[in-house]
Amino acid sequence: MTDSFRIYGAELSPYSVKVRAYFRFKQIPHQWIIRSSQVMDEFAKFAKLPIIPLVVNPQLEGSQDSTLIIEQLEAQYPDNSIYPTDTMLNFASSLLEEFGDEWGNKWMFHMRWARDIDQLSSARRIAQLTQPDADSDELDQLSEQVRQRMTYRVWFVGSNAQTAPQIEASFQLAAEQLEAHLADRPYLLGGRPSFGDFGLWGQLYNVWTDPTQCAMIEAKMPNLLAWIQRMLWPRIEGDFESWETLKPTLKPFLTAQVGDLFMPWTQANAEAIQQGDDEFSVTLNGQTWTQKPQKYHAKSYQALREKYAALNDHPATNELLQKTGCLGALV
Repeated sequence: MTDSFRIYGAELSPYSVKVRAYFRFKQIPHQWIIRSSQVMDEFAKFAKLPIIPLVVNPQLEGSQDSTLIIEQLEAQYPDNSIYPTDTMLNFASSLLEEFGDEWGNKWMFHMRWARDIDQLSSARRIAQLTQPDADSDELDQLSEQVRQRMTYRVWFVGSNAQTAPQIEASFQLAAEQLEAHLADRPYLLGGRPSFGDFGLWGQLYNVWTDPTQCAMIEAKMPNLLAWIQRMLWPRIEGDFESWETLKPTLKPFLTAQVGDLFMPWTQANAEAIQQGDDEFSVTLNGQTWTQKPQKYHAKSYQALREKYAALNDHPATNELLQKTGCLGALV
């Protein structure tokens, strides 16, 4: 037995780097192990699913859900908490974390596999990570296999010819909103990272590592870029702010991204799964969005609703959720 955790992951996995950033912030001893062909036997001993991240604790128990990993570790390592003491801000942070994991993943996955330049870059990097000993010809072949497999799978996050413009418009607006919000603060809720930072950052960091959006962010979004780089090794630089100081720039983001897009999509997805539908459509900002249901998200949506129910109709939280269009999907 060792006192150190092991994180099996990859730089191109938003959920892996999300967990790694948390470990770094908390200064929890850990090993970062790239999941490659060289460690697959070791990985298989602890993994229940062929997904990353896999965190193996000192008791040799494996966990693979990034949100649950952080929540469980936060209970174990409560110092330098990522949870604001203000009830409303803490729920807003959880909402941002869920949004990042689920809607932010649509941005990341779509952007990565929508254009040739990003497909080629990502497929090559994935091939090099998974088969580090491959020669050039083998890497070429493996890269093409990765590219074909992943471009086919964009349907999983709802990316298709109909939804592609909606995903890209959402991302562009979100980047502009975050650029404004991060102008006067190092993290989403002030001077220290919150639960929401880790969830949203994992996706946006990976967006930044791909050529097309990297060029856009580095040319036009200095505040967003600074946050992306800061979150690689997050640290406390101050306190969480009050809602009054966050409100001017965070409320527009919560309204346009979470209230107008994510929450109605979330409800429609959950209803489709409950009804056993193979496909569902929902109107988002006057445009039709159609995709196959995402089964895992129904579970995380239920967990978010349970967190809301535990607040027992907290007035300030209800007011925030009402004004941003998020309340109806949680009650």
